[in-house]
Amino acid sequence: MNTLISNTGLTEELRARQTGQGSLSLGNYLKAIMLSLGLLVMGFTSALATANEPININLASAEVMAEALHGVGITKAQRIIEYRETHGPFEYIEELAAVRGIGLDTVEKNRDVIRLQ
Repeated sequence: MNTLISNTGLTEELRARQTGQGSLSLGNYLKAIMLSLGLLVMGFTSALATANEPININLASAEVMAEALHGVGITKAQRIIEYRETHGPFEYIEELAAVRGIGLDTVEKNRDVIRLQ
């Protein structure tokens, strides 16, 4: 019985929408789209903000470095950690170029987000 009532209600709502008498007006539809777009933009904004926050390469995890540093994926980030565990903490940002796969170009691209303390 509930299925019959549900199907009947659905059929009536579909007819109402086809004739322009449905419950979802154009204004409500546009509001829903604008809300969705707003949430999407907020998501992109927070992702960009995270990527520009300074990180301490002497303390950061491989995942954090891979996320924050341009041209550094998880493999290179793990090499950075291996290097600092072997040689001690970085004293100068340029020392990062001594890590296999990290060159001076990568260091320069990321200079503004790299912190040592």
